[in-house]
Amino acid sequence: MQYYKNGFRGGNPDVKQAAPNRRNRGINEPLPEKVDVLIAGTGPAGLCLAAQLSQFPEIDTMILERMPCNIIKGKADGINTRTMEMFQAFGFADKVKRETYWVNQTAFWMPDPANAEHIKRVGRVQDVADDSSEMPHILINQARLHELFLEVMKNSPSRLEPDYGWEVVGLTIDHTTDDHPVTVTIKDSSGVNWGATRTVRANYVVGCDGAHSMVRKSIGGVLHGDAAHQAWGVMDILANTDFPDVRQKCLISSANEGNVLILPREGGYVFRMYVELDKLRPDEKAASRKLTQDDMIAAANRIIRPYSLDVKEVVWWSIYDIGHSITDKFDDVPEGENRNPRVFTAGDACHTHSPKAGQGMNVSMQDTFNLGWKLVHVLQGRSDASLLRSYSKERLTEAKRLVETDHEWARIMSAPTTQAERDGTEEPRIIRQFKANLEFTGGTAVKYDQSTLFAPGTHQALAKGEEIGRRFHSAPVVRLSDAKQMQLGHAAEADARWRIYAFAGKTDTSSPGSAIHKLADWLETDPKSPIVKHTRQAEDVDAVIDVRAVFQQTFEQLAYEDMPSLLKPKTGKLGLQDYEKVFCVDHKGAGDIFDMRGINRGTGCMIVVRPDQYVANVLPLDGFDALSEFFAGVLK
Repeated sequence: MQYYKNGFRGGNPDVKQAAPNRRNRGINEPLPEKVDVLIAGTGPAGLCLAAQLSQFPEIDTMILERMPCNIIKGKADGINTRTMEMFQAFGFADKVKRETYWVNQTAFWMPDPANAEHIKRVGRVQDVADDSSEMPHILINQARLHELFLEVMKNSPSRLEPDYGWEVVGLTIDHTTDDHPVTVTIKDSSGVNWGATRTVRANYVVGCDGAHSMVRKSIGGVLHGDAAHQAWGVMDILANTDFPDVRQKCLISSANEGNVLILPREGGYVFRMYVELDKLRPDEKAASRKLTQDDMIAAANRIIRPYSLDVKEVVWWSIYDIGHSITDKFDDVPEGENRNPRVFTAGDACHTHSPKAGQGMNVSMQDTFNLGWKLVHVLQGRSDASLLRSYSKERLTEAKRLVETDHEWARIMSAPTTQAERDGTEEPRIIRQFKANLEFTGGTAVKYDQSTLFAPGTHQALAKGEEIGRRFHSAPVVRLSDAKQMQLGHAAEADARWRIYAFAGKTDTSSPGSAIHKLADWLETDPKSPIVKHTRQAEDVDAVIDVRAVFQQTFEQLAYEDMPSLLKPKTGKLGLQDYEKVFCVDHKGAGDIFDMRGINRGTGCMIVVRPDQYVANVLPLDGFDALSEFFAGVLK
């Protein structure tokens, strides 16, 4: 974490210098008439987007929520390793790791062959595969997650906060103008001015307003899908039990009473149970059964026999039916029409699924993490508005895969066990499927297709473990200036900047004339350099593209004074030197990044990473023209 760049300021370094002329907030303050971006909904998707945009006070952002305040408890809880990598970029991953439950092992229980009325543990699987990520899979109260994003917003230069008690009731788009063409009608749901309506004009609108999204309906979006016709209950409880694995994630299948999923929660005492309840008729909803928390507790006790559950407090509970649905578009542009989008949907507004795969909240945030930097680029004038077309294309593909995988997982969880599974002659399908899904459930299976934002894999062999289209897979390094052990990926923040990681060849120590020196000098001075072409006058040299170098030598074998000036830039109002751009291999046993990520030791390479942490290109260190051409396709 870097601060004091523009002068010393005491106090909490997370609190950024407030921007001038920001909007006054309060219950009696007027709403704005125009904004750059209007976000509907303060769930994880909406808050993730707002937290990104809040760092750019020149972008006028408004986020609405029909509820009067943040939620207190309940709802989603699972955060996968990919999302934790994203939290690192927002600066609160360490706080999350400290507070939360870490999912280390998943235990599987099935009917005991000796007594089918009782359950028996049949296996355990390590929940996060070795070196799949430096981050854990964790469980957290969704309300607490909201607080963390709200804190980022409130500490930002724009001091962004939600406008609670307002909901979107409709919108129209004027395609004849580029001056705030979306008119959004909002209604007061707070009770202060009950039912009163206002209009706000926006350049862009993002609907993160859930499965019943008015934003989606206003652009003609429809959720298509199916239902499993199965009622489930979920409850967060404080309870005593003789079930031995209650502080591990457990998937439990009984012979005749259904299934249970146990998820321990943060704090050491609370745990969540997903409990299978009644089968539903094709035309029936779970709500019509009038099931209660007592029905859930009774069903859980039947399923986990010979063990029992003594519930002391039900913190939160809900009954739901499993469904899977997806819209056919994530923006307002009709099929076949050639124009740039103005309205987007994200999260449950455009895809819904069962909660048991633990992906809903994660995929929702990844939707808006994908969209956020693109909106910043366009609103800052760094990219053409056509960049925004890539959002629907990229995220729709991933949402389809999510729904398909989740559909299969939900069916397997609810399927009865076979005799071969119960007597141990065949590995249970649920364990086989769980192992096969580890990359998916970790959030690391996402692979975007080739486009202007993802180059062809011409030079992929130079970095076999950093596949173009997949997220940048971090690994240990040591920072040269202070010998600090760290993860290279943690150098990136949620700041809408591109990264170029330049990996030096075997004999390169950054002496004048070396490949790293030539690359750095070209990037800093040549008119064809993307840094020269796309960085504006008076901006820091790393304002748009942040270059870092990694050497194969150990800390004591390199000389910081030999590094090129691009890797020792002077930035900020005071022109202070940045000492955190150069790294070397970890010499303390945590792992060699060149070996771990299959980076060519002989020649090295450079890896271009998008602002949302996905590998966009792999090039040789002298691939100057190709690098310039790639960025010319994205930046103005």
